[in-house]
Formats: sequence, C-alpha cells, structure tokens
Amino acid sequence: MTENQKSKKYDLEERTQRFAKNVRNFVKKLPKNLANNEDGKQLIRSSGSVGANYIEANEALSKKDFIFRVKISRKEAKESRYWLDLIDTTAIIKLEDERQKLSAEATELMNIFGAIIKKSE
Repeated sequence: MTENQKSKKYDLEERTQRFAKNVRNFVKKLPKNLANNEDGKQLIRSSGSVGANYIEANEALSKKDFIFRVKISRKEAKESRYWLDLIDTTAIIKLEDERQKLSAEATELMNIFGAIIKKSE
C-alpha cells in the first residue's frame, strides 16, 4: 500500500468518525418528543456503525471480508440518511439546514463506499 493510499484510508476513517460526532451533536439539539427521541437513537446507532464497519474493513483478513464490511458501511450510511429524513426539524430552520447537510454527507459516504466496492470487486 502506498503512502497516499494509507493517507486516504485514514482520512475516510476520520471523516466517518466526524460524521458520527456531528450526528450526536445534532441529536442533542433536537426538540424532545417521542418520534425524535426514537429516531435519534436509531440515527446515533447507524451513524456510528458507518465508521466502525469501515475500520473493520481496513483490518479485514481477506478481500471478500473487506468488501463485505464496506458494503455494511454503505448500508449504515443509507440507513442514517433514512433516519435523518424522518426526524422533525420543520419548526427550526437552523436545525433543518444541519439535517440537510448531514443527509448530504450520508449520501456522499454511500457514494464513496459504492465506488470502493466497485473498484474492489
């Protein structure tokens, strides 16, 4: 693995961790109601799983295992976007903007993982 590939690998690990941290900060600001509480919990789980599975992929014992873990990361990013779409921020413009940015980041992560899978298969 070249130095540039190593750098990119860790950049994506950092990016996925930053995504999970940003989601947690977002959820803390949400209006407290039953739906947001439940959807927020699911969002926290899935956003953390994006990076956790990518770290597992980088420690994979085989190419097949690597691809499998990256596919899980992509699935968790897609699930994060789903929960973000369900969260109610309509009354607070600043939170709605933040929700849209997080949703866009989840989509970008999905696309990155999709490209990695395509290259690896």
